[in-house]
Amino acid sequence: MDRADVEAFFEAVDFPTFNARQDAGRSWADARRELAEHHPEHVSTLDVYTENFAASLVGPVPGTEEVVRELRTLGVRLYGLTNWSAEMFHEAEPAAPAIGLMEDVLVSGRVGLVKPDPRIFEAATERFALDPARTLFVDDSVANVTAARALGFRTLHFEDAAGLRTALRDLGVGVREA
Repeated sequence: MDRADVEAFFEAVDFPTFNARQDAGRSWADARRELAEHHPEHVSTLDVYTENFAASLVGPVPGTEEVVRELRTLGVRLYGLTNWSAEMFHEAEPAAPAIGLMEDVLVSGRVGLVKPDPRIFEAATERFALDPARTLFVDDSVANVTAARALGFRTLHFEDAAGLRTALRDLGVGVREA
């Protein structure tokens, strides 16, 4: 399979939408059945993708795991809220070890809701017993940050670990300087 095959697959299935449906809880078996019905020429590409899913992950953002470790050492309670396929979430921690440092992670594919839907933030608030006014929500998506802010969360748009450190220090959290 070459790059052109992959690009044709991405375009034919509208991959961002396809992936969002996986994050919302559609099973990979259902995705494969739907693809076989509408785009049978791309079923083999999907099979290669799912068999090699871990290789498609870009890995952790440099420095982020260290910030998360510092926050844990400081006693900060850490929870995850992620848009991710339930069936593939087992690949997340090896690709981004900071996930394993969280007390708990709410996975969109397990609850059938995706950020920025307000209901997933409400589910997280209930599951983790959070007070949004006392909770900092950090995310790399402006849409997700905006949704959380509208629900009363304190928010931070994540761009890199150095910026996260600076923002945390500005909030009075005792992480070391970037």
